[in-house]
Amino acid sequence: MSTLEKIRIVQETGAKAPRRVVAPPARASDTAYRAYKPQPFTREERDKVTVLFGGLHWRAERLIQGAMENLGYHAQVLPTATREDLLTGREVADIGQCCPTSFTTGNLANYLKREAQRVGAEEVKKNFVYVTAGSCGACRFGQYHQSYELALRNSGLDAFRMFLLGQEGLDQGAAAGGGLDLNLPFTLGAVWAVVLADAVQDMEYQTRPYEVTPGETARAAKDGVEILYEAFRKRPRRGEKWGALAWHLATPYFVNAMKEVRQRFDQVEVDRLRMKPLVKITGEFYLQTVEGDPNYNIHRWLEAEGAEVYPAAITIWFDYLMRLAAQDFEDRIGVDRGARLKSGGIQAAQGLLRWTYSRMRRALNGVPHELPAQAELRKLAAPYYHSRLNGGEGDMLVGKALWAYHKKKAHMICELSPYSCMPNTMSIGAMSGVLGKYPDLLYAPLEIKGDAEVHALSRCQMILTEAKKRAAREYEGVLEKINLTKEQLESRIEPKMRKATYRVPRHGVAAGTAANFALHLASGGR
Repeated sequence: MSTLEKIRIVQETGAKAPRRVVAPPARASDTAYRAYKPQPFTREERDKVTVLFGGLHWRAERLIQGAMENLGYHAQVLPTATREDLLTGREVADIGQCCPTSFTTGNLANYLKREAQRVGAEEVKKNFVYVTAGSCGACRFGQYHQSYELALRNSGLDAFRMFLLGQEGLDQGAAAGGGLDLNLPFTLGAVWAVVLADAVQDMEYQTRPYEVTPGETARAAKDGVEILYEAFRKRPRRGEKWGALAWHLATPYFVNAMKEVRQRFDQVEVDRLRMKPLVKITGEFYLQTVEGDPNYNIHRWLEAEGAEVYPAAITIWFDYLMRLAAQDFEDRIGVDRGARLKSGGIQAAQGLLRWTYSRMRRALNGVPHELPAQAELRKLAAPYYHSRLNGGEGDMLVGKALWAYHKKKAHMICELSPYSCMPNTMSIGAMSGVLGKYPDLLYAPLEIKGDAEVHALSRCQMILTEAKKRAAREYEGVLEKINLTKEQLESRIEPKMRKATYRVPRHGVAAGTAANFALHLASGGR
């Protein structure tokens, strides 16, 4: 009923209009925004409280767990998110959030609800805390803990404690209560765990498409990760500050552990003359990293479709964050005192990170892919994407696509973009300019909604069909160039070349593994 109709009824009947109740003015303290602040997690609780974390691929999660247990924490990895978690995240948190937020929020909420049903909500509050990464620029990722808070409140678990691990600084001090100390040994353990896990993951993905015995690569990867897990769990303690950093950089402790992993992969026999298209994975951090329902199991799907996958290394993300920090100080040289020195210090740290990754590559005989240089990625992307637009992976997504194209690192780029992700929308928009100049660059931008699998995979399959044709033409062209048949090449294969740890040189002439191996065999193994 409209206001005018109400007035007319009052006038005609003589009834008194209902008295309007005016609420007292709200106090500023009632309406002001309050950021989430967890209840303290004390040092005394550490021995009986389990720290939950997740959101990476399983290799990195297992090694981070070992690093945390080394420091006296009880650490537990959350299960990989499922479609059920996506639906829960949409139900109990903001419906407008991007799908990685829905997956991770629902994953945490469902796990805690199951635990609450088993032991009670009060026990969950006492016995668990959650640790996740903090903000990464113009992205909803910076609001994850608010989504978690809303979801837990709607699930009746609003007293649960969550803590953020910032993406800047190696020594961030103790969180509220002192139970979680984000000091140098903690951060170094996490960073080194990621670096080693990236190398093993790359080794695994380069091996599995060519394995002679199905399943042997997965078993080798699992055994290798367990070797490294024990190395992290038994890591010697060398101080709380710079002594810990010096030890990680100067000693061969983790290099020796990686050599044990190499011995395990030595046992995997491969046939690298199988022609397969090589697909480079890029995109939003979570979707390109996780393996499971959140990205439609895209890695295994591509392999099942006959491709070799070039996975996205988390270490490149660390490298990129350092580049952004150095850029910020570069822009203030001549304005802020010490800006030049700080920029140089960050670039030196970048060099140490890259050197550490290279050490681990060498321990695996140089088989894992090298890291692209950030300066080169920035230069390649500059005509299409400004390097100071730093949401998500910023210009690096465009740079990686062009790097893979120009350097023949892959036949095809598969970019995984979450529904409602602003940074990736900008990247895909910039890529339209790239494709205008390089129309033969095979690029498959997939919008991942979490529940539209057929649409995304069918789109990917169309581009993959062209990648298969390109890989076949490349391989046939190489055979014609070297004037050898596949049978003749096979006769030149030495026993050592059948090992997964045998390194096949790549000189930028061809992208495919089979084509590069054929060139290598034709040159007499040089």
